[in-house]
Amino acid sequence: MNGPEIIVEVAPVLGLFVPRAYRDGTPAPLTVDGVSTLGHVVESLGVPLTEVGALRVDGAEAGTGHIPAAGERVEVRAVTRPQPVPGAPLRFLLDVHLGTLARRMRLLGVDTAYEATDIGDPALALRSATERRVLLSRDRGLLRRRELWAGGYVYSDRPDDQLRDVLGRFAPELRPWSRCAACNGTLAAARKEDITDRLQGGTAAGYDVFAQCGQCARVYWRGAHHDRLEAMVTAAMAEFGPGAGCS
Repeated sequence: MNGPEIIVEVAPVLGLFVPRAYRDGTPAPLTVDGVSTLGHVVESLGVPLTEVGALRVDGAEAGTGHIPAAGERVEVRAVTRPQPVPGAPLRFLLDVHLGTLARRMRLLGVDTAYEATDIGDPALALRSATERRVLLSRDRGLLRRRELWAGGYVYSDRPDDQLRDVLGRFAPELRPWSRCAACNGTLAAARKEDITDRLQGGTAAGYDVFAQCGQCARVYWRGAHHDRLEAMVTAAMAEFGPGAGCS
């Protein structure tokens, strides 16, 4: 190997990002050029900086701007959970591949923007920065864009696991049934007589309690799928809602 080397040890939880030989925490020897930052070096291994918590060089805390020198030993740790994110309340932006996760987050009252069409990585990253939203994606390249305000990799392709991962990592405030699952607008109670023209005959006859989105005017009621959705919401609140885990 040409040039001076450093040794980089990546936490096993971040193993899916690095070459197979180093996924169990085995130290990786890397060549350094005396110019590239530690952040660049970590990304060159495949780890998005959105997933990196503490960086330690020879046992001492270091920033992503540190320039590694020959012989240094670097530890790359994962983000802490729950992960502190500046600003409140938390707002999210999901890419085109995370539609089911977006709807579930909205059902829990989490402010979740979602692009149903592929608008391209630059536009997504710009929206994250402009609206100060945490961008969630399974696209590692997208999460490496410099203009991102904040981001997070979604580790699973299963919606149940995705939801638990996001709620456990970011700990957003949950306010079930307060947002429109279709557009992310806020819901308010609606009088039946004011929305009758938007209801089919069977719905109007069988239900009396309704909510309506203030943005897209979609109407909600406790229909045939409510029990399944209620079970999902109840489970999420039990694990991640106020007082969860308290005896």
